[in-house]
Amino acid sequence: MTLAEVAGVVSGRLTDAADPGARVDGPVVFDSREVRPGGMFVAFDGANVDGHDYVTEALAAGAVAAIVTRPVAGACIVVDDAAVALGALARAVAARLPDTIVIGITGSSGKTSTKDLLAQVLRPAGQTVAPPGSFNNELGHPYTVLLADTSTRFLILETSARGVGHIRYLTSIAPPRIGVVLNVGSAHLGEFGSRAAIAAAKSELVEALPDSGVAVLNADDPAVRAMAARTSAAVVLFGEAEDAHVRASDVRLDRAGRAVFVLHLIGQSAEIELQFVGRHQVSNALAVTAAAWQCGLPFEEITAALRAARPASRWRMETRERRDGVTVINDAYNANPESVRAALATLQAIGDSGRRTWAVLGPMAELGDAAATEHAAIGRFVVEHAIDRVVAVGAQTQPLLDGATGAGARPGSISAVENTDAALSLLRSELRPGDVVLVKASRAASLERIAIALGDDVEVDEGGTR
Repeated sequence: MTLAEVAGVVSGRLTDAADPGARVDGPVVFDSREVRPGGMFVAFDGANVDGHDYVTEALAAGAVAAIVTRPVAGACIVVDDAAVALGALARAVAARLPDTIVIGITGSSGKTSTKDLLAQVLRPAGQTVAPPGSFNNELGHPYTVLLADTSTRFLILETSARGVGHIRYLTSIAPPRIGVVLNVGSAHLGEFGSRAAIAAAKSELVEALPDSGVAVLNADDPAVRAMAARTSAAVVLFGEAEDAHVRASDVRLDRAGRAVFVLHLIGQSAEIELQFVGRHQVSNALAVTAAAWQCGLPFEEITAALRAARPASRWRMETRERRDGVTVINDAYNANPESVRAALATLQAIGDSGRRTWAVLGPMAELGDAAATEHAAIGRFVVEHAIDRVVAVGAQTQPLLDGATGAGARPGSISAVENTDAALSLLRSELRPGDVVLVKASRAASLERIAIALGDDVEVDEGGTR
């Protein structure tokens, strides 16, 4: 697109002798360090950093122009709202890609892991664009769309919401042909107020599908299954339910906590050994299989890609095996009640081989009035699932401790520490060879520092990071 075209799309004004005919053929970024020749820089006025201070640097690095909200020296397009402009530009680009299959993924948990797995399955079949990390909001979503071009066959997009209408807005930028809904849980319960409101927000993805589209829905989650009534698109069910089009049976975990199951798809079946830790990864793999099937991939290619795929995003059941035999599972990117239970169930399964289990747990954020109840329920869960040692980090985890105590936790099995340093000190003094340590909390708790430090304490075996 030319700068004049971009200015028209974003309802902006060219300034400082910007050449209207200059062509933009590089990436559009909002981090000046990522600018490439021919691209554009979008300046956001953030809480800690003002992107306008980096416009000169971006232009020097080769940006054709910068999108700004106030005049700055250099070739710029001045707009009223940078986020709205970014979305408008992405919408215009998506409209120029009629042959690209857009796949939207939403759910209370598992979006990023599923996106990573689907990208690995689809890439052998054609150029695939997927979000880096968890780029799934009003900035990351259009950023990802702008990575696509006419050679892109598959565009995978995460869609997140902190309120009703958010996913509807994101789907208006790049209308999906396939919509995948993983689950409806308690994440962001504080913002939404109820699970029914969360379900309504997630439904916006399937409501955005055209009649010729496909809704890929979790048959094992009643709230997701019910979304079939909210779309005129075809519906494909995945899960362990007998009526699922894409189904898993004979699910188990190996000694390392990796899922093994039999995959069934319309008269075909194959045993799959995933390289991902956790039983919950089976549901993600089924969703990926359903989406890839609807993209036209044959069963044999899907199963081969599932077996070969590896975790791609950090701090999501990321496992390190130390030379002393200690296993550290870093699942500290985020946490909600459902994902914590899934991680703890995996920890228990690994411990069933005779290894001592540790759960290092921090607070779960954004639960609103349900926070104390949900933390207490996790405390009861760790006792019911025979986790050997629990380290609760931070004052916000007190209800978890109360729940564990009330459920009959063994004396000495539950420890409360003030911060990450105290947790590390305790673990370093009491860990012994063969122990398995799970670290899990919401992102704001920064508990990944515990997992990283523990992993670095003892040199890991070559290839030990999975």
